[in-house]
Amino acid sequence: MPPRAPWHSTLQSHLSNSSFSEFNVATVALDADGRTVPRTRTCGFRGWFPNPELHSSAVETLASQNERQNPAVYESEMISFTTDVRMEKVGQLEGSGNVVEAVFWLKDVGNQWRVRGEAFVIGDPAGGEREEKAREEIRRGLRVCEGCEEKEGEWSWERQVTTYFANHTPILRGSFKNPPPGTPRSQAPTDPNLKLGQKLEDLHDPVARGNFRVVVIRANEVERLDLSDYKKPQRWNWTLVGGTGDDARWDETELWP
Repeated sequence: MPPRAPWHSTLQSHLSNSSFSEFNVATVALDADGRTVPRTRTCGFRGWFPNPELHSSAVETLASQNERQNPAVYESEMISFTTDVRMEKVGQLEGSGNVVEAVFWLKDVGNQWRVRGEAFVIGDPAGGEREEKAREEIRRGLRVCEGCEEKEGEWSWERQVTTYFANHTPILRGSFKNPPPGTPRSQAPTDPNLKLGQKLEDLHDPVARGNFRVVVIRANEVERLDLSDYKKPQRWNWTLVGGTGDDARWDETELWP
């Protein structure tokens, strides 16, 4: 199993004490001339996979539709967020070897966190080789909680994605039935299911779930810049050495800020 990350508890504390948890995600893309270019967007932090903090409404929605939650079998320090598969970031991740960088600026605590690693996309209802490969890569970043080994067989990838979907409000679930993102508004969609402003209660709506994905970032390098005291700024770097196996470790280095 992968080693516990020494930076995780501090970042979690900072997130818990911040008024917002949005972060920037940078990917690598190719422009119309085939040149490598950066692309950045803001995403909402959806917890450490596979344990998002569920809103009470999500718990109620799951129960009302007879959806069981996964048992608390796994833990990790992998960041999760959600996206529409039609967004450009998905293709950019797949086309660049999954490399990604995420940056949190948590103003309330005066700290910037930079997370570099690989991002894997899951949630394709059709399954397939790409889905299985992403699951396998994510599995390498999971630890089995102490005493939970006997429950591993009860844990389901499909159920986990449904839980993430339920943790959105009905209007956000409906956004996965919007017209294709980024296409000209003059091009009306031919599919009558695609329109703005829909509220969605059904957790298994085929159109929305066909577009919904969960993205999981497995970090291999993390930096913290502490600017809470401008007279004494501090900076640290943690680098994962040895992959994700039993011999892996996080090396910590204090840097000049």
